[in-house]
Amino acid sequence: MFVFHVGIPNFIKSPDDQTGIYGGVASFICQATGDPKPLITWMKKGKKVNSPRFEVKEFDDKSGSVLRIQPLRTNRDEAIYECTATNSAGEISAPAKLIVLEEDQIPAGFPNIDMGPQLKVVERTNTATMLCAASGNPDPEIFWFKDMLPVDISSSNGRIKQLRSGEVVFSTYSYLLNIWGKFNHIY
Repeated sequence: MFVFHVGIPNFIKSPDDQTGIYGGVASFICQATGDPKPLITWMKKGKKVNSPRFEVKEFDDKSGSVLRIQPLRTNRDEAIYECTATNSAGEISAPAKLIVLEEDQIPAGFPNIDMGPQLKVVERTNTATMLCAASGNPDPEIFWFKDMLPVDISSSNGRIKQLRSGEVVFSTYSYLLNIWGKFNHIY
């Protein structure tokens, strides 16, 4: 006798509302579990996202994806985006609102990246530190992305540390080689 276990999708991480600046970038993250593993899709106004400025990057373990919109356009991109997780047991959805501001609409205290990360070359036995300085009121929270995917510092076994200042430190060269890619940060 075969037993087939089915579990409806459940969100691990649903997308958050965001406010971006015209010409900038927005990255929405969505991750779900279920049995079988759910398929993640992104919708805008009831239709699957489809534009050269919209890129969807799936997590390596297929548990979720990132929707990245670049460059942001005020009238075209302001909308409710929806992450949908679907498997044979069911479907769930989570909305996230994107607001795009023109330069003259940016409120006082809006987060600003004062210094972004630079390409680093380090010797094999040294650590690498990538800097990000951001200002705003309240103080912005800094998130790091590698090749469009969020960097999971908690699962790095201590090899990656994010300091309160927003800096990220890689403690071994071999690990740096394994994860090297295009790093970005958002606030």
